Order: sequence, then structure tokens, then C-alpha cells
Amino acid sequence: MVTEKEIWNYLEEVFDPEIPVLTVVDLGVIRSVEMENENCKIIITPTYSGCPAMKMIEEEIIAKLKEKGVNNISVDLTLSPAWSTDWISENGRNKLREYGIAPPEDEVDKSVLFAEPTKVPCPQCKSMNSRMISLFGSTACKAQYQCKDCLEPFDYFKCLK
Repeated sequence: MVTEKEIWNYLEEVFDPEIPVLTVVDLGVIRSVEMENENCKIIITPTYSGCPAMKMIEEEIIAKLKEKGVNNISVDLTLSPAWSTDWISENGRNKLREYGIAPPEDEVDKSVLFAEPTKVPCPQCKSMNSRMISLFGSTACKAQYQCKDCLEPFDYFKCLK
């Protein structure tokens, strides 16, 4: 019989379809794994309520677990508590940087209220001399920035709490 720990290890092999360097565990969308006899129940939380990737993530979880010999699987989605960027693992934050996406800063972005965008370090050269180009990047959870020193554009994963 498969253990909960083994299931968590298998989930480390399921990647986010929008940011393929992150696993669903790195991203923090796996809320719990429950094992009862031969039944495996996975609870997931979307990064935001309209996230289009959640259906694909559910399908990928089921496919990976079946590939590993787990057959009685249910994946349930919960919206409460709401996902937070605090749930991204430190390993996930490092993977984002290496991939060229600035991980979320620790503070919620209130720049819209004060007309000054959040200062975000460039994942390429580490300079804090960056500017926001667009509040929305390649996905709704990211903003588009450009480094004023190395001139490289990059995505910034917005902070949500």
C-alpha cells in the first residue's frame, strides 16, 4: 500500500502548466493528502479563483498517481483558505529566480494606491533599478518589469496574501 509520504514525493513530479519549472508542491497549491485504505484524496487550492490551469493540474495529478500505481484517486478543489504567495516554497522561489521570474516580495503590492510600483530586483543582474512595464504579464498572476541596468525584461510574480 502506498503511503502519504510517497504520494507527496510523486506530486513533486507534477509541474505547473504555466510555470513549468515549478512543481505543484513548490507552488503550494497542494493543501493536503489523505490516505484511507486504498483511497487517495488530494485537496488543491487555485492561485486565484479563476485560474485556468487548475483543471489541467487536476488531470496531471491523477495521471501521475496512476502512472505510479495509485488507482483510487480523488482531487478536490477548495477556495478557503485562499492561496497566498507565502505558500510558495523557498525552493520554488529559487527556481523562479533561476528561470528569470522575480519571486513575490514579502509585502502586498499597494503601489496602485500610491502611484509608485513595487521595486523588484532583476532576476538576471540583481539590480533594484527596475520599472514596471505592465501590471499584467504573461499570466494574470504576474506583472511585466524591465531592468534599467541590464535592460532585460522579466516577469514578477505578484504578492498575494
